[in-house]
Amino acid sequence: MTYKNNHNPFLGLYEKALPDNIKWEEKLLITRKAGFDFMEMSIDESDERLERLKWDKIKKKKLRDMAIEVDMPLITMCLSGNRRFPIGSSYKNIQKRGMEILIDAIYFASHLGIRLVQVAGYDVVIGEESTEETKENYNKNLKIALKIASSLGVMLAIENVDVEFADSLDKLLRYIEENNSPWLQLYPDFGNLAAMGKDVISQLSLARSRIAALHIKDTSKKVVRNVPYGQGIVDFISVFAFLKKVSFSGPMVLEMWFDEDKDNFETIKNARLWVLKKMKEAGYF
Repeated sequence: MTYKNNHNPFLGLYEKALPDNIKWEEKLLITRKAGFDFMEMSIDESDERLERLKWDKIKKKKLRDMAIEVDMPLITMCLSGNRRFPIGSSYKNIQKRGMEILIDAIYFASHLGIRLVQVAGYDVVIGEESTEETKENYNKNLKIALKIASSLGVMLAIENVDVEFADSLDKLLRYIEENNSPWLQLYPDFGNLAAMGKDVISQLSLARSRIAALHIKDTSKKVVRNVPYGQGIVDFISVFAFLKKVSFSGPMVLEMWFDEDKDNFETIKNARLWVLKKMKEAGYF
């Protein structure tokens, strides 16, 4: 595969920016044609995507070989399936299923050559009360998963989300610092930070030495999905200027969702160009 040099932004596309009903080869080719450097695989809450974790070796090898042939690597995985089955839940059956998903995802990533698994910052299911016990459950199970991930050379990185448990990076740093492992880091979503009313630059500054990758998206107050770039509240120029200041050059993923009412290829291509324009205005490159 061909990789860009470290002086240029390394931009990936979230798989869910593409239609569900097209084959993997087409997804990879479209992503490459739109100018992206890699794709982030989605293992979300749907039964269909969770089933991917049970693929046999032949199916996994076929996708890995295809990514190499198309020259579109799968670098990261967004494991949002743990939102449905959080590893801290007080419901034992949900907690157990959540751990099965997380551990399967680590092995799956290892087999596919995916370097980083994004761990969802949810300790409980929506509607369940978050308590000290559920937070401890989350940390206990995170430690178990981390042992497996580190032995396989797969990084885990926790994303800040839209619930009180993980709506800021300073709350998540507790788990990063306690485990103190190079294989457990943060995967900030600065759009989520803005949507939850946090000071984005202050939060990123606190986490600066623990950022493994970043999600790039726009948001509105309390709205964390489907806000077109430039129509929300995120100050992209300030964020990219900060990232330049701290010399961050890790993977960055444009988190978008497919909209059947728009020209999909033009949407993702133009989103990438818009982000690059903001980066250039900020002096990132």
